[in-house]
Amino acid sequence: MSGRIIVVFSLILALVGSSCNEFSKIQKEPDPNKKYAKAKEYYAKGDYVKAQMLFDELYIQLRNTDKGEDVLYHLAFSNYHLEDYILAGYQFKVFYRSYPLSEKAEECLYMSAYCHYLVSPVYSLDQYDTYLAIEQFQYFVQMFPKSDRVKECNKLIDVMHVKLQKKKFEIAKLYLNINDFKAAITSFNELLREYPDSKYREESMYLLVKAKYGLAKNSVEEKKEGRINDALKQADLFLLSFPESEWTDEVKGLKDDILKLQKEFNDDKKSNN
Repeated sequence: MSGRIIVVFSLILALVGSSCNEFSKIQKEPDPNKKYAKAKEYYAKGDYVKAQMLFDELYIQLRNTDKGEDVLYHLAFSNYHLEDYILAGYQFKVFYRSYPLSEKAEECLYMSAYCHYLVSPVYSLDQYDTYLAIEQFQYFVQMFPKSDRVKECNKLIDVMHVKLQKKKFEIAKLYLNINDFKAAITSFNELLREYPDSKYREESMYLLVKAKYGLAKNSVEEKKEGRINDALKQADLFLLSFPESEWTDEVKGLKDDILKLQKEFNDDKKSNN
């Protein structure tokens, strides 16, 4: 290692050590007002780790003072910038409940919902935070109907509803793929009932024909006639709703199969009488 590199490395270590010593002194500072000023300084510089640590300590000391509101506000945003969205979301909600008349109350209620949106997982995982974010955004719109943020809230609600639709659709398809026709029919019907304008509507109605045909074909004799008729109705409904769909020809073929199944059932019924 050259002498120049050693000098530079030594300077870096000295600076790091000096910074650590400075922060350690601030943490031990008995005057909360001085600690508060330094926390604001760290926050302004974007040093959210140190700011968060100091604001967290200060919240206990100052929450019942005139600085309590500002401390909680910056504590929540420090955690937000550190991507601890669950904790930040909780603290934004606490802020709104603690200071409902604050000029920052609207922003914090929005941020509480937005943090839940940020932790909303991919569609295949549990959607607890998705439902919670939708609920929180709807509450925000209810409380601040004239806010400039309402448009963004509605946009994000739509994004999350599409995710929920995809989850329901994929679950229904899974049931169909494993030939659990009853569960598939129930799931597709739930999707169509809850989201009548879903982008998955056309394909779901097509797959419902397949599911109802599969159920009728594998049905016990006493239930077969009703299930055949139900499958025919589903095929006719699809063809009426989507006469030029990419699945139209396939549904027509399925309808022919259902009619053959119906003829076989009726022939067997006659022969047994």
